[in-house]
Amino acid sequence: MPVFRLPLSGNVTQSILPWNWIFNPTGGQFGLVNIALGQSSDPAVEEEVLSDIASYGKQLGRIEDALLLLIARAEKSGELGADEKQAFAALKDMAGEIAAVKAKHGAAPAPAALSKPRRKR
Repeated sequence: MPVFRLPLSGNVTQSILPWNWIFNPTGGQFGLVNIALGQSSDPAVEEEVLSDIASYGKQLGRIEDALLLLIARAEKSGELGADEKQAFAALKDMAGEIAAVKAKHGAAPAPAALSKPRRKR
């Protein structure tokens, strides 16, 4: 179920950008209550996924976790070209920077299954 809040009822945010006041006097806000979910081919599905399952950040985090596991497996094969190594290094660097920001803000680290290599059975 989506969370709906009226103005001044808590947890309401609004971007305050002085440049918008000059170049866009309405600031992109036309009503008293505005809910922007962006462009979607099926807004109802997107709204339900975001409110009941996972935010965009959570979805991207899970994708990042899976990619890092696949990268570790690919690196073990030793059959990577220079461009693949560069792309993997860039993604791992970005993941490290994200982890540092999460740690700074006290966010939970990645699940243990993702931080330790799995044993073969």
